[in-house]
Amino acid sequence: MHRVMIHPATYADCRKAVDRAFELFPQDIAGKKVTIKPNVLRTSKAEEHIVTNPALLRAVIDKVEELSPRELVVGDNPGLFNYGDNENSFKETGLMEAAKGYYKNLGDTTRHMAFNPEFMPEVGVSKDIMDADIFISLPKFKTHGLTVMTGAIKNSYGILPGAQKARLHQLAGTPERFHELIVEVFRLRVPDLFIMDAVVGMEGNGPASPELREIGVILAADNAVALDAVVARMMGVDPARLRFLQKAKALGLGDFDAQTIQIDGVMPILAHFKLPPLGGEAIAGNQAIQQLMNTKINVKPKADPELCTACGACIEHCPVSALTMRDSLPVVDADTCITCFCCQEICPEKAMRLS
Repeated sequence: MHRVMIHPATYADCRKAVDRAFELFPQDIAGKKVTIKPNVLRTSKAEEHIVTNPALLRAVIDKVEELSPRELVVGDNPGLFNYGDNENSFKETGLMEAAKGYYKNLGDTTRHMAFNPEFMPEVGVSKDIMDADIFISLPKFKTHGLTVMTGAIKNSYGILPGAQKARLHQLAGTPERFHELIVEVFRLRVPDLFIMDAVVGMEGNGPASPELREIGVILAADNAVALDAVVARMMGVDPARLRFLQKAKALGLGDFDAQTIQIDGVMPILAHFKLPPLGGEAIAGNQAIQQLMNTKINVKPKADPELCTACGACIEHCPVSALTMRDSLPVVDADTCITCFCCQEICPEKAMRLS
């Protein structure tokens, strides 16, 4: 039986939820190395709610300090290449100040590890994550155009530094394969504890959508599959239809069946929650949608001329060079695009739409 905590919270009082999380899922931290990984997609402002809120990171650090770790490291690998760079992403979001001096660029030192040869024979993973005795993941409650939702499992994609993330996007090729890929990355180093920021969540065209949703809770668990299953149900999605959860369950990483999950708290079902345009298309089991994906007659990114500043970030970060600048606006080649939505994810102006 898995347990998932759902605790009412604001950013002003989220320490109460953190204390409850450590009570339900105690960690043997004294004298150990602890690495904390928030979700830091890219440079943004805290009020955009694209990243884990600094208040939650600060509350978790305060709690861990009280438990006397030998070493404490806070970091992530934002973006897909070096856009905005690691340190600036933490500074602009307010996470650098919240990190209380424990910030470290996790891309500075890596360790090569064997990987699923169907994608790549080996990958580089941040050494500070692999060396951690206790690894704490702080995901954000958000939608995602490629995986429907981003949560506990997807947050671990950031253990990969640099351009590997874009290269793996390319090698995955289809949304269904990318679902499987993120599980392969996740299991390289399964976190010991997950504490999710769902005080303000994101709906619509995530993971960098301007459509925010007041939810008012912090979630926590020591099993990612159970936590993501609860998040899916809150969004109105049957977790059994999400390919990455199917894959994780098959690998013995947890269970999404409701009867195997005990809720500590009250699970809100978010009425009329807006899923991204791929909200049904990336869900396994829909044969008509699978056919659309296989023939590439599906949703493609398109720049909004009212928001685009022609900065070129989307072109620079496209893993298959499917974007070119025409009349100061990036345009996608539909035959080349692999619908990884790296351009939408990295756009600082939120100008890339799916249509």
